[in-house]
Amino acid sequence: MTGVSVDHGDGAYAWDRSFRLWDAYFAVVWAATLVFVLGTDFPGWHTRAVAAALLVPLIPWYVLVGRPVLRSEPPDERRALGFLAGCLALFLPSAILVGETRLMTFALVPPCFMALCLRRALAAVVVINLAPVVGWALLWWPSDHAVFFNSVFAVVTLVFSAAVGSWIIRVIEQSQDRAALIAELDASRHELARLSAAHGALAERERLSREIHDTLAQGFTSLLMLTQAVEAELDRSDVAKARRHLALMAGTARQNLAEARALVAGGTPADLDGASLPDALRRLAARHEASVTVSGPVRALPAAAEVVILRACQEALSNARKHAGGSAAVGIELLYSSEELSARVGDDGCGFDPSQPSGGYGLVGLRARAAEVGGTTVVRSAPGEGTTVTVRLPVPLAPLPPLAPLERGTP
Repeated sequence: MTGVSVDHGDGAYAWDRSFRLWDAYFAVVWAATLVFVLGTDFPGWHTRAVAAALLVPLIPWYVLVGRPVLRSEPPDERRALGFLAGCLALFLPSAILVGETRLMTFALVPPCFMALCLRRALAAVVVINLAPVVGWALLWWPSDHAVFFNSVFAVVTLVFSAAVGSWIIRVIEQSQDRAALIAELDASRHELARLSAAHGALAERERLSREIHDTLAQGFTSLLMLTQAVEAELDRSDVAKARRHLALMAGTARQNLAEARALVAGGTPADLDGASLPDALRRLAARHEASVTVSGPVRALPAAAEVVILRACQEALSNARKHAGGSAAVGIELLYSSEELSARVGDDGCGFDPSQPSGGYGLVGLRARAAEVGGTTVVRSAPGEGTTVTVRLPVPLAPLPPLAPLERGTP
């Protein structure tokens, strides 16, 4: 038999409590057997005293040897065989001398099934039940009537012991299977927690990479482009235009600082902090020299949807200024409808072929953002025909609260 050790505190306590009940059962059966041995009329007093004396060492033998064996998980069969051999050495002589000692079989049979495999347990049970009757009959030569009834009792006890013992083994095996299943579930739970933590960390890294790409990286790119413009203007001695670009650099740096603080704090983007989405897009468009058109009834929307639209416009404007050329006209169209919110960023620049693979992260991150809130992203472009990026998000109108019923008599 194999066992699985379960180290949970509640399980250990339940096992200790149940084993105390077994200790009490063993003690009660032993005490009742001793009373029966000493109280019977046959054989004589000296023989009954010897039989009782043989029963006395069973208690310390059980406490010192048997109990640790039976409590171990799984029980050591070699040690269990030693314990049962000692029990038989004390029990069989006493049971042969005094027939009433056979009551002790009710305490000796269960440990056989608790600590041995089924084959060895059945062999031990046969010896415990039949050997005392055979030895008793050969020693005392009682009447045929007494031998018959004692033999029938021994056979019935043997059958009962085998049935109960087989049930005990099935219960133990079932408990071991459940313990193994609990251990597997516990290991699966820990593995699931580890994978969930790893997935959360990966998702957070992806979110941070998108945020950095759409905010800080774009701002730093703008700073580099403005720096190059200022250097060219200083070479041409165009101080007024250089000062204007320096002011734009300062504003971009402040914006990047605000975005960095919002990113660390996990708050809303700097452009949306205390402002509506159209206002945030107008500020964004001003930094990129783009136009903004708002259509439909403006209303408050979930923060996640507004962040997706803002980041999509940031990415589209940055790409337009980077690839379409500084002279290209860029415009943002924001449309509120009853079922969705859409933003379209278009330019009349050189365009590109969307079917060609791109090594950039911008459009991939933009599509991922929209998909997270159930939206879609469509990029339309062709060489020489400009580029249009359209993002659509489902934002249905909130249902109106039900009208309270008018009370009777209300005008």
